[in-house]
Amino acid sequence: MSSPDSDKVFAGSIPKLYETHLVPLIFEPYAADLVQRLASRPLTRVLEIAAGTGVVTRNLASVLPESVSIVATDLNQPMLDLASAIGTKRPVEWRQADAMQLPFPDGMFDAVVCQFGVMFFPEKSKAFSEARRVLRSGGVFIFNVWDQIQENEFADTVTTALESLFPKNPPRFLARTPHGYYDRPTIERDLISGGFTASTQISTVAARSRAESSRIPAVAYCQGTPLRNEIEARDASRLGEATDLAAEAIAQRFGRGAVDGKIQAHIVTIEN
Repeated sequence: MSSPDSDKVFAGSIPKLYETHLVPLIFEPYAADLVQRLASRPLTRVLEIAAGTGVVTRNLASVLPESVSIVATDLNQPMLDLASAIGTKRPVEWRQADAMQLPFPDGMFDAVVCQFGVMFFPEKSKAFSEARRVLRSGGVFIFNVWDQIQENEFADTVTTALESLFPKNPPRFLARTPHGYYDRPTIERDLISGGFTASTQISTVAARSRAESSRIPAVAYCQGTPLRNEIEARDASRLGEATDLAAEAIAQRFGRGAVDGKIQAHIVTIEN
């Protein structure tokens, strides 16, 4: 499935809603998981790509020794601005950068880490080639991607609910992009095309997504992701209606109090 340009736009009110709602809802457990997988390795310099509002960056800065330098990059400056404003326990370098064309010398980093970002890269193998280029020999590239949308219950419920609001052209951002790059053989082929020759290790990790009400995940997905861009492109006046519809669908499936749904992702590790 092709990804329209709006899939990559995290601007306006999206960064704040993303950080407030989506980070605790789905990103925090996987950020901790990624950093723990790195923590036992001998590291001097770490590069994070597609850092977003900095949930992994904050974990890296808290867990890794202060002797390890951290460079955190993202394509979207508004996301980095918010990440920098929130801050980290110790200094990191924030830098706007395109993962398809990283502004760093060859072999500069011991590890490249990316949380739920590779799905947005227009050419996966080219981005993987860049990650490999900036890694030293023996360095590690570690990233995670969401499993298919059916394994991620809130996202699936929201996507299905919006089909009734826009039946002729339902917004498919969540299925198309965040949950559109889950096929293991495809990931392995793209890494090989990017120049990696080591064996790829992929583990699938399920977790729980919890919120105090059904409205929180509805706002998170409908207003704190580029799904908002899709809804507004169809009819900007119906964003509130879309959010209400998503909240009701989640409440019907998971209850009218606190809600708890499954999330699932693949964690991919490959050495250079």
